This record gives sequence, C-alpha cells and structure tokens, in this order.
Amino acid sequence: MALIRGRSHYDPIIEDIMRTLRSAALGAAFAAFATLATFATGTAAGAHETRLGPLQIGHAWARATAGKAGAAYLEIRNGGGQPDKLVSAASPAAATVELHTHIRDGDVMRMRKVPAIDLAPGKEVKLAPGGLHVMLIGLKAPLKAGDRFPLTLTFDKAGSVTLEVEVQPVAASAPPAHQHHHQHRH
Repeated sequence: MALIRGRSHYDPIIEDIMRTLRSAALGAAFAAFATLATFATGTAAGAHETRLGPLQIGHAWARATAGKAGAAYLEIRNGGGQPDKLVSAASPAAATVELHTHIRDGDVMRMRKVPAIDLAPGKEVKLAPGGLHVMLIGLKAPLKAGDRFPLTLTFDKAGSVTLEVEVQPVAASAPPAHQHHHQHRH
C-alpha cells in the first residue's frame, strides 16, 4: 500500500465504508432502543389492537386473581364479508384454556364451555364479564394487576394470533381504554 503524506489511495473507500458502518450502527442502535423501550413499557404502537386478516382484535384484559382460575376478555370485530369463529385459545399462563359463556340456570348464573364463538361478518363480539370469555384454568401463578401474559387465539378461517393480555385490578369491569373518568363542571 503506497502512502502519500500519511494517506493511501484506499482512504476514500475506507471513509465510505466507515460512513456506511456508522449509519448502520446508528440505525441498529435506534432499532435496539425502540425494542427495549417497547419491552420496558410493555406497549407498542398498535399493540392495543391486532389485525388478523379481516378480524380486528383488541382491548385484551383480565382481572387480578388470588386462586388458580381466571378469565380473559377482549373484543373481536369481523370486518370481512364471510363468517368466522374463534375455535380455541391457549396461554402459557394456565394449564388449560377454554372458551366459556354464562347461562342462567334457574336463579343461578353458571359458566359453560362452548365449542366456538361465532363471528358474523360486519359484527363485533365482546368477551366481557358475565358473558362470553376465555377461561384460564390451573393458572401457573396468580394474575397480578399490572402484569401481562400472552394469549393465542385460533380462528377457523383467519388462523392464529398471539396477543398480550393486560391484568387489571380485581374490581375492574372493563379494559383501561373503556374506563373513562369524566369531570363534570357545575
């Protein structure tokens, strides 16, 4: 390599490579920071709702528990022109995960396992306390307010998607986005 006053004819190439590496390193550092920030806050842009084909799934939440059973709630909108159905759910947080509903048996409300939850085209189905829900049986640990856990939903036509369920306090009746605090001025 011939040196002329401390520089070689490779310097412009090396400078170009270094610029590219610095740019790539900056991009990688930014991506790593964004990923870490997402895990640290537990949220990501669009994490509140998930799309799977024509299905829009959102507001996934559960109540804190003290025992070995709990329930997850969410909303599913079928924006497509064809019916679909939720056929199963799974989570590493529980030994068994089933689709359930509440039925009136005389004067008593009872939970019953259902084989699937129908999703009519253009309609929304809400899985909520006192109605349809995802039953978590044999929890590996009690659900604590502020925790999150993965829940995989499997649909007959749309396939499977894993989403994050946010655990709310025991007294919660809706996901955080639905618990509005209004100020009334008199």
